[in-house]
Amino acid sequence: MRIGHGYDVHRLVEGRKLILGGVEIPHTMGLLGHSDADVLLHAICDAILGAIAAGDIGQHFPDSDPQFKGISSLTLLQRVVELAHSRGWVVGNLDTTIIAQQPKLAGYLPQMVDRIARCCGVSPSQVNVKATTTEKLGFEGQQEGISAHAVVLLTTRIHRDEGKVIAQL
Repeated sequence: MRIGHGYDVHRLVEGRKLILGGVEIPHTMGLLGHSDADVLLHAICDAILGAIAAGDIGQHFPDSDPQFKGISSLTLLQRVVELAHSRGWVVGNLDTTIIAQQPKLAGYLPQMVDRIARCCGVSPSQVNVKATTTEKLGFEGQQEGISAHAVVLLTTRIHRDEGKVIAQL
């Protein structure tokens, strides 16, 4: 088993869509970033990359590279999951928290869980997405930005083939 933690934050600005967990959320502002700026998926990517000791999202998808301009963070997460698979790891479970004063996210969490689970190739029962406010404290509470944390447990699937133990994805 391996455990990884990820954290990301983006500033809220006018004129951008708000994408969280791969879901477009109706709001007056969106997150500023080179990609779609999905803080939740970026935190998940960093958690997985951390668990496999492969750096961080900025190393793999630099904001200086035009190919990542406006890219869906679901695509980035897919690539990170594929990297983990190539190294013999699969998502065991994933627990996340979005920190945002507004908008209220409770109604969108199940859709986020489904999108993340599909992208990671796991059951929705292996993915948890929570949302909380900061009671109007800090940059999230003042609606200047949104942050997210993610913790992932990666495991290997083991089976025996002709007496040898090998990992199978």
